[in-house]
Order: sequence, then structure tokens, then C-alpha cells
Amino acid sequence: MNKENKTELLGMNIAELEKYLLSLGQPRFRSKQIYGWIYRKDISSFYEMSDIPRDLRENLDENAEISIPRVLKQRVANDNTRKFLLEMKDKKKVETVLIPQNREGNDRYTICISTQVGCPIGCVFCATGASGFQRNLKSYEMVGQILGSRRELAKRLKLQDNQLITNVVYMGMGEPMLNIEEVLKSINMINDHRGINIGQRHITLSTAGEVKGIQRLAREKLQVTLAISLHACNNQLRNQLIPLNRKYPLEILMQAVAYYIEYTGRRVTFEYIMLDGVNMGLNDAQAMIKLIKPLLANVNLIPYNEVNGLDFKRPTPSQIMRFNKWLVEGGLNVTLREERGADIEAACGQLAAKRER
Repeated sequence: MNKENKTELLGMNIAELEKYLLSLGQPRFRSKQIYGWIYRKDISSFYEMSDIPRDLRENLDENAEISIPRVLKQRVANDNTRKFLLEMKDKKKVETVLIPQNREGNDRYTICISTQVGCPIGCVFCATGASGFQRNLKSYEMVGQILGSRRELAKRLKLQDNQLITNVVYMGMGEPMLNIEEVLKSINMINDHRGINIGQRHITLSTAGEVKGIQRLAREKLQVTLAISLHACNNQLRNQLIPLNRKYPLEILMQAVAYYIEYTGRRVTFEYIMLDGVNMGLNDAQAMIKLIKPLLANVNLIPYNEVNGLDFKRPTPSQIMRFNKWLVEGGLNVTLREERGADIEAACGQLAAKRER
């Protein structure tokens, strides 16, 4: 069979896989076997599925495929953060980051996955936005980033452990809320205890402020964490930094956040990239306190990770601590994000899937 006409099994849940295998005259239990091979063992070759009859393996190899993305390049940071350049089956490429949860980097990882090839938002400080937008990713391609990365990680670390990745953040390339239906499908697959089995409370979804997506997520009443990329607390500056603010100014965005909190009862995280000389004055701190203090929310301060070709600069440690102090004194719950992977351009705002890597 022509490769383009093959049935894609990656992204199917057990019910969908069962329906497909029944159409081939196979017993129901085969779906659980194959599901385990895909989502627990990261296997994409039917010939490696040792408890499947040989004639079925040959049939599946002829008529179906499991398109776990291929790792083309890997870079490892000084802190053991890893950045993978992954290739989808149509040759489109995205970057995925694996962040170790301890300094040794050989225990448990958080994975930062992409939801689009490129990004249409165009935040002026971000390398991904500067690279343009090509297309949305399908849910199976998001799930595939976890499987492909976990498989590569296990090979590099010489470990056979399907619990290497314990947390997922949708903070890679793209705006998740502009691809919300596929994102929600991928969350359900990641959460399934029969497969990848990562709990919803270990999943974070980040948005630049796409209001319709925030409202849609609220109605799902999931236990995931919603993170809002804020970066400015007045419309004039936010319009300059995040063009989406012209469509959804702060007044509308904050209404959507309040709706989300009321509807779900869950705390929201506001992410704030600190740009030297841009958004770190006392007036910026006071505006943030006024905006966020009434809400059930945390603030995550992120020192800017400089990008070649962009003029924004990273603030000094003393500037960072001064801004942090103002916010804490104003009554906000603030954390300062520890920088991970900046030396390999794997930190926040640095992903661009450059082919030369």
C-alpha cells in the first residue's frame, strides 16, 4: 500500500484501535496489546511487537503506521536540559525540550512540547514568532513528541523506564489555544492510565491570551494548570509586545481569566518575562499588583533569554530582585523561574527549529 494511504494508529485511543482491529477480523484484546506497545513502550515498528501474531504484524506493516516523530538533532545544556529537533512525517520540524527535575539529569523530566509548527502570534521578543507560522500540529503529533523524546532519552541514558517523563508543559512552539481541540485530545491521551499515564495536575497549558481558548478550557473543567503569558500590565505596552492584545485587550483577557477561575475553582499562573528597560519599573509593578491581586493567581517571573537578532536585553540580578521585592511587598504570590537550557537556546522564547542544528 502507498504510504500516504496507510491508517495512522498513533493518536487512536483504545476504543478507536479496537474498532480498527475488529475491522481486520482481530479479537478485541489485540487493541490493548498494541496500545501498550505504542504508549507504554514507545514502539513504532510492528515487527517489534513480540506478542502479536506474525501474520497480523505483516498486515499492519502493509496497511498501517505509527508515526512517532524522529529525533534529528539533540543538544544538551550544562544543566542537562536537552533540546530535540523532531521531524513529523510530512518533514515539518519542531523543537521539544526536556528539563531534568534534578541537577544530575538522569531521573525524572518535564517535557515542553510544541502545538504548532512556528507561531502566528508574533510576540516581538520571541524567536518562534520571528520564524513564522506553517501549520497546526495534530494531537497525535503532540503525543508523539512525548513518545519520541522518551524513546530517545531512554536510549541516551541506557534506561528502560516509561516514567522518565512525569510532567508536560504546552509551552513550546505555537499558541496552544489556537489549536485547542487537538490540544484537548492530546491531554486525554497523555492522561490515560493505560498508556502514558501522566496526571492532569502534572500538565500545564500556556497561552498568550487567546480568550476563546481560555473559555473553552474552562468548560472542560480539567485539573490542568492554566498559565497566562502577561509580560505587560497596560494595553499600550502589551500591544507592542504581544500583537494578540489588540484583539483581546487586558480588560477582556482578565474577564476571561476571572471566568476560568470562577468556573473551575483553580488557581491561574501569570508568566512575566522581564525585559531590561521595558517592563520592570515601579509603575509596572504597581500595575501588576492592581491587576492580579484580586484574583486566585500566582506570578512566575522569567528573566529574559536573549535571542540573536532581537534588541531586548536581560536585566541584571539586582534589577530582577528589586522588581520581585516590589511585587512581594504588594501582596502577590511570586516565584522566580530558574533558568534552564539557555546555553543551547532551549529556554523560554528561544525555540525556532532551525534546520542547521
